[in-house]
Amino acid sequence: MTTPRIPSGTRLKDLGVVNLGLTKIAAKVAKVPAANLFNTLGLTGSLFQAWLLYSGKLMPGGKINRHDTETIILRVAHRRDCGYELDHHIRIGKRAGVTAELRERIFEGPAAEGLSERQRTILSSVDELLETKNLSDASWASLAAHFDDRRMIEFCLLVTQYDGLATVIGTLRIERDFQ
Repeated sequence: MTTPRIPSGTRLKDLGVVNLGLTKIAAKVAKVPAANLFNTLGLTGSLFQAWLLYSGKLMPGGKINRHDTETIILRVAHRRDCGYELDHHIRIGKRAGVTAELRERIFEGPAAEGLSERQRTILSSVDELLETKNLSDASWASLAAHFDDRRMIEFCLLVTQYDGLATVIGTLRIERDFQ
């Protein structure tokens, strides 16, 4: 286990009233003693609040259905080897109907047996966006067969949000909440 580069904030003095309250709510919802990601990002003051609002609009408040959202997030977390995201989204995914069997297929990737065409398209689009930071016209057309324009934009934002978040978690060496 590596040492966090920036210790998590845990006190009123570190986080301020609003962020301390938000981190306590997050920990309670996640059923963990401390939400280390939130406790760390909470050190940024109002930037944390803006990030939280943005993130919440994508998940759980997005227009892409929760099952597809969790499929996307789990694929990003797996590809980025982000244990922190996996810990939380395996649990959240389960509530959205992502079974252990489907989760293994998500981790295996778009060529896994038993995936629907929609699931294959989503997974291959996630992979392509992560690898190339773009989608080919063919991939765009395939994904657009399943998502309207608003959801296409949201797809791009969701993938890049969790890719960026994995980068922040890894760079700051944020401790996992589940040990």
